Amino acid sequence: MKFSEILCQFGDAASNHSLTSNPDHDPEITGVGAIDEAPNGTISYVEGAKFGSFIGKTNATALILPQDEKLQVLAQERGIVWIATADPRLLFAKAIALFYQPYRPIPKIHPTAVIDSTAKIGSDVYIGPHAVIQQGVEIGNGAIIHPNVVIYPDAKIGDRTILHANCTIHERSRIGADCVIYSGAVIGAEGFGFVPTRTGWLKMEQSGYTVLEDGVVVGCNSGIDRPAVGETRIGHNTVIDNLVQIGHGCQIGAACAIAGQVGIAGGVKLGNRVILAGQTGIVNQVKMGDGAMTSAQTGIHSDVAPGEIVCGSPALPYKLYLKVSAVYGRLPDMYQSLKQLQRKFKNSND
Repeated sequence: MKFSEILCQFGDAASNHSLTSNPDHDPEITGVGAIDEAPNGTISYVEGAKFGSFIGKTNATALILPQDEKLQVLAQERGIVWIATADPRLLFAKAIALFYQPYRPIPKIHPTAVIDSTAKIGSDVYIGPHAVIQQGVEIGNGAIIHPNVVIYPDAKIGDRTILHANCTIHERSRIGADCVIYSGAVIGAEGFGFVPTRTGWLKMEQSGYTVLEDGVVVGCNSGIDRPAVGETRIGHNTVIDNLVQIGHGCQIGAACAIAGQVGIAGGVKLGNRVILAGQTGIVNQVKMGDGAMTSAQTGIHSDVAPGEIVCGSPALPYKLYLKVSAVYGRLPDMYQSLKQLQRKFKNSND
């Protein structure tokens, strides 16, 4: 694909480019690559000035650059064609899509799939080998059900949703359109509901629903539980990484991002656009407002205001956490100073 053809695909997303000044230099682009290891013939990107040194080292033939004339001159001096945009990483994501399309099977139903006669299957659906679809299940148009997927009774799968191999969709689950559930994920399993008695734990039946709105992505081996009553709900366009646990009755807003090994206890409510970094833990019934964020390994025990960034365990506001962290490294010296003061005070009283 010629560089000029890539520009046409990007349209208005690329505000200016090197062909403006040199229309004769229109190299062939054969793929994409990371800036530090991109081979000749590929397109890569530089997100900002702090990565500008890579321009002098890369073997990439084309670059997606920010609106930075210095970086553009560096690329020009090396004979690298470039595109300038306000968000290089976003444009690079679009570039990848020009050269790679994920595997998408041809619609058909494999003869080894087990499908209950009461199930409703939409048009242009793929159902792979040994998939199990139980009574009352509804599957929308264009859905893809990969091998060994199990869908329990009364579950509904939306149009164009993809269920990857070996994931499990439990009863009363409602999955919207254009969702992606990766291998090993379990949607709608029973929440951890047990009532203590004198003789042990009494199991509380989990009769509620698990609802994933349109465009939700759930990573490998993650679990989203259904509640005793009501629903667990994941808002549209929320993305969930691998190995995430979301407890029963949680209400997760739209466009949230939840990184790997996050654990969210029951009844937690997240606003829209909340970002949880890896290994964040949230105790039950906590509320986080719109746009709140955590750093890795944050432990949240109380509500977080909209837009707040919190760190540490127990969680502290970001600026306070930085001050506490600075003091933490000086604790040994402070301890020695305290011991000296104690000795002086004792000697002065003797």
